[in-house]
Amino acid sequence: MAVAVDVPEAIAAFLDAATPEPWLAAACERLPEMLLDHANCELKAASTALGFLYRYPDRTALAQRMSKLAREELRHFEQVRAIMEDMAIPFERLSASRYAGRLREAARQEEPYKLLDLLLIGALIEARSCERFAKIAPRLPEKLGRFYSGLLASEARHFEHYIAFAKSECGVNEDVVEARLAELKAMEAALVLEPDSEFRFHSGPPAD
Repeated sequence: MAVAVDVPEAIAAFLDAATPEPWLAAACERLPEMLLDHANCELKAASTALGFLYRYPDRTALAQRMSKLAREELRHFEQVRAIMEDMAIPFERLSASRYAGRLREAARQEEPYKLLDLLLIGALIEARSCERFAKIAPRLPEKLGRFYSGLLASEARHFEHYIAFAKSECGVNEDVVEARLAELKAMEAALVLEPDSEFRFHSGPPAD
């Protein structure tokens, strides 16, 4: 039986574009590739959280939250790896996708704008992950669909934390946050709508 899942309203309203149907169709046909990249994404998400800890250890609230987030992302990595083992899918390290690479290249280098951009980019990646989990879950085999639907709450929570810290930790007014967020959201939407030569969990629709 298919798992019925809706994209959380806050996530749907936040993103400038919905995942295109061709990506969803490709994901169903290319499950091993999707799971492999998903495992890599969880590992990179844990590394990103640790990066905040190393870069901003003096920011107590941010450091405490990122420490918890890193542990949660590693738990998700372990869960995806277990599914891959059950399906006899070998693990390998993958380089950053076009999606993640382009977003991170957009981060400014001077503070506090570097922190602001990294937090907003984190929010966008978590929101997109949440949206794709919800959209793909009903199309997957039941056990895998339930796993993906079970990740929705944590991804939505991570998204909310990133947004909250962008507003509280950077020392800029909300108009500045919203203006920069609008720029990054437009960039993120273009990345998921444009054809992509490489199939990844956050890629655009396949170019071939």
